[in-house]
Amino acid sequence: MAVVAFLIKRLFQAALVMFVISLIGFSIQDNLGDPLRELVGQSVSEAQREALRDEMGLNDPFLVQYWRFLGKAVQGDLGDSYFFKRPALDVIADKFPATLDLVIGATLIILLISIPMGCYCAIRPKDGLARVVMGASVLGLSIPVFLTAIFLIYVFSVNLGWLASFGRGEHLVEILPGWKTGFLTWDGLAHLILPSIALSSIMLALFIRLIRSEMMEVLEQDYIKFAWAKGLPARRVWFLHAFKNTLLPVITVGGVQIGIMLAYTILTEKVFQWPGVGFMFIEAVNRVDTPLIIAYIIVVGLIFVVTNTVVDLIYTLVNPTVRLVGKQT
Repeated sequence: MAVVAFLIKRLFQAALVMFVISLIGFSIQDNLGDPLRELVGQSVSEAQREALRDEMGLNDPFLVQYWRFLGKAVQGDLGDSYFFKRPALDVIADKFPATLDLVIGATLIILLISIPMGCYCAIRPKDGLARVVMGASVLGLSIPVFLTAIFLIYVFSVNLGWLASFGRGEHLVEILPGWKTGFLTWDGLAHLILPSIALSSIMLALFIRLIRSEMMEVLEQDYIKFAWAKGLPARRVWFLHAFKNTLLPVITVGGVQIGIMLAYTILTEKVFQWPGVGFMFIEAVNRVDTPLIIAYIIVVGLIFVVTNTVVDLIYTLVNPTVRLVGKQT
């Protein structure tokens, strides 16, 4: 019952959040430029432009336009892209697997490096390697993603010629209907490695420092000292008792950051010409493709809402003392 009550509460909150996101997204469309500029060019007369604006409903009052949009949105229709001449959600669905590959690749890099490095820096904080890692993490937090991406391209693509500098490659494998991945071929991996490293750079430094600080705090707790007093093996104390309780804040921050990574893909995809939703969004802004821009904002907002809900559910699996609803006892 607690799970059902939690989900009902979250559905109500999600509906409210999505309403606000849709309202904000729809409100900025007038500040993006005139969509007719890209649709009809310069050869069309002003009278024809006004007639087309009336036909498209662009001259209607804001509330009338928003109510019409909202009525279609609840039915899953976020409008048709001006450029692609297709439903905006279909365009995003076509581009999303490329972005998902990128986010999965970056997430794997973050997990495989930050967990052992964060734990090591907490267990051996005065060791030389730990000092080097912490110094490098400060540097990683300070360098913008696009500079990291340019540096990687210059070193590993231009100078060494080891990896590809743009695109997804030609040899992709379809693992699900509509989802072609580059993880299963060398050509796909050669195109995926550099953008994944670039995307993971800031998050990697953040996670290393987060895991280190949380684990160092846990290692000072009384129950850890009691475990040492009982003569338990060091690995059991570090990884069963200490690391398990370090996961709570890491899961909370990690779930949110993975959602934020979708926003970071905009810069990464632009530098690497990666054909995902981030690159699509930049092109949509340049073309003043407002239906596609609004659809992107709503989809990203929905991903944040779903991610936060899933994080809260995972929270209870890691620590059953955390209640889904009501006050903690």
